[in-house]
Amino acid sequence: QVQLVESGGGLVQAGGSLRLSCVASGRTFSIYTMGWFRQAPGKEREFVAAISWPWNGESTDVADSVKGRFTISGDNAKNTVYVQMNNLKPEDTAVYYCAAKNIVGGRDAKPYNYWGQGTQVTVSS
Repeated sequence: QVQLVESGGGLVQAGGSLRLSCVASGRTFSIYTMGWFRQAPGKEREFVAAISWPWNGESTDVADSVKGRFTISGDNAKNTVYVQMNNLKPEDTAVYYCAAKNIVGGRDAKPYNYWGQGTQVTVSS
């Protein structure tokens, strides 16, 4: 089993920044890709960004809706993945989830085996 714990969410004004962290524990050797998803009230969960092993930035994918504003990075020595969110907009308000899977890439949430509990990000206008 793999456990994922997110942190870093909060309330920020439009144009502000936040950095979310996700720490993995347990059978972390089985993880290949770490991803971030978000879900706003009344909306479906959507892909935000993903990073594949060795989580050093060589293989990343970022949703078009946040490209240029969000950056995903990782530190495999700390079993931690980050998403730096800049120039936040009210439409970025959502619960952000960290997820992990043992295969490469992809934006579909279904192949992700493990999920964190989520962290709330609220952007005020």
